[in-house]
Amino acid sequence: MTQVALREAVVTYNGHRALGPVTLTTHPDECIVLVGESGAGKSSLLGLIREQVRDRVAWLPQELGLVPQLSVYHNTYMGRLNRYPAWRNVLNLARPWRQAVSDIRPLLASLGIDSEMWKPAGELSGGQKQRVAVARALYQGADMLLADEPVSALDKEWADRVMQLLVSRYPTAVIALHDIDLALRYAHRIIGIRGGQVVMDAPTERLTRDELMALYPSRSAPDVQS
Repeated sequence: MTQVALREAVVTYNGHRALGPVTLTTHPDECIVLVGESGAGKSSLLGLIREQVRDRVAWLPQELGLVPQLSVYHNTYMGRLNRYPAWRNVLNLARPWRQAVSDIRPLLASLGIDSEMWKPAGELSGGQKQRVAVARALYQGADMLLADEPVSALDKEWADRVMQLLVSRYPTAVIALHDIDLALRYAHRIIGIRGGQVVMDAPTERLTRDELMALYPSRSAPDVQS
């Protein structure tokens, strides 16, 4: 089972410390949610974790990483590119593998985008693109999920549904979120970051919404984008 152990880890950019020092240990079947304002250091912490376990986790980046010219099917299939030889992946571009189509179609249906299966990803809306990236992560399969703002382009209903799918597929996860209500609903443990420092690390049941809101002084409440 994939686990992470950071000891006094730091992230620097151009000589400026962006995060740390951070000491962090993850545990099996634990969903950790990172909260804090944009620029606080959530993505930097995810990057540190990913450096340790890059080839053993499903990765869902904030920038999505889709290939706009390829279909929704092919973008989802990319989650398993490293499992197969290059010749097979090239052949799949021209003649989609029947078993992969059978596996991917229900994933897309659960995300409401099965009707877009053969459409180029570049023609989709922002919310649909994000769901394609989620489908790719679900299809990838791993012991652990790392996700950076996986529901930022979704409305509340879809955000909740996607979080259900992610934590069901990956009981062990580290997910950066702005939505406090989702954090309280799905996390076993919440880590709050402010100004590159971990200022909160506690089981969810010990935290209140007001305590999490204090991490967002520049606005009254974190938004879920429509």
